[in-house]
Amino acid sequence: MIEGSLAELQANALARIEAARNPEELEAVRVEVLGRKGSLAAVSKDMGKIPAEERARIGKLLNSAKQTLETALAARQEEFAGQALGARLESEWLDLTLPAPGIRPGSLHPVTQIQEEIEDLFRSLGFTVLDGREVEDEYHNFDALNIPADHPARDMQDTFWLDGGNLLRTHTSPVQVRGMETLPLPLRMIAPGRVFRNESVDASHEHTFYQLEGMMIDRDISVANLIYFMKTLLTAVFRREVTVRLRPGFFPFVEPGFELDIQCLICGGPGCPVCKQSGWVELLPCGLINPRVLRMSGIDPDKWNGFAFGLGLTRLVMMRYAIDDIRHLMGGDLRFLRQF
Repeated sequence: MIEGSLAELQANALARIEAARNPEELEAVRVEVLGRKGSLAAVSKDMGKIPAEERARIGKLLNSAKQTLETALAARQEEFAGQALGARLESEWLDLTLPAPGIRPGSLHPVTQIQEEIEDLFRSLGFTVLDGREVEDEYHNFDALNIPADHPARDMQDTFWLDGGNLLRTHTSPVQVRGMETLPLPLRMIAPGRVFRNESVDASHEHTFYQLEGMMIDRDISVANLIYFMKTLLTAVFRREVTVRLRPGFFPFVEPGFELDIQCLICGGPGCPVCKQSGWVELLPCGLINPRVLRMSGIDPDKWNGFAFGLGLTRLVMMRYAIDDIRHLMGGDLRFLRQF
């Protein structure tokens, strides 16, 4: 009789375990069948009523039924746990290839970064940082720099002319002219900013780019002063020793004038599109200020003299970060700019 009841209890319990719709229903089956006051516990209490010769066999059947039900319960519990995990993963699923929500952190453009570095350097050397207008008049952009209308040097700077005779500045030198006109002497100043030229765009030329020009006016300034400041500048910019060369160069606003070239940091010398296959990049025109330029700004060249220099911030960025095409910097591609 007990044997039949045990078989029926096991079959009913297995059916209920399989039919359970959630962990709560499954737990109710476990308590009712396997709990301390459950069906199997009641069968165990009746073992004393079984003849001694049958107890061992019935005991084995009871243990077998208990193991079978515990195994079925564990499997069903694992099934429910898997379903719960799947539901949680589905609700909390995140595509890691998508951009993070909210405002993404930004960074300064590499040209801005290097401009601020150079500004900090020259401030530490006692220079003033000046800013100026991008739309200039012809006098401050050309004439005051010893470049009159009939001077061939104007051919070197194809200009965007505007109605009324004004123009988009071709360099930041007009800021220096206005500084000489208004600031007291002695004078140390730099003028960073955006400039414009009617250039054919290629890997190393853009119609819109960034420059930084500087000037120092004092008594008894020599080429030695110029060389000292230029070496200090290049060491700070490139954070390492670089190979440079000086060549005589003509610029109407300096006399004598020099071209400071840097060995191309992209190719190291053999030649590439950035250095036009020469191995050198024209980086820094400089020289002693032409006395005529001083005189046109109201400064007596018999009492004062100085040096001036100019460099392309955009080109410096290309050299520092080994960028082989200037159009990457001005193209506005955030994927490229986020590297900096």
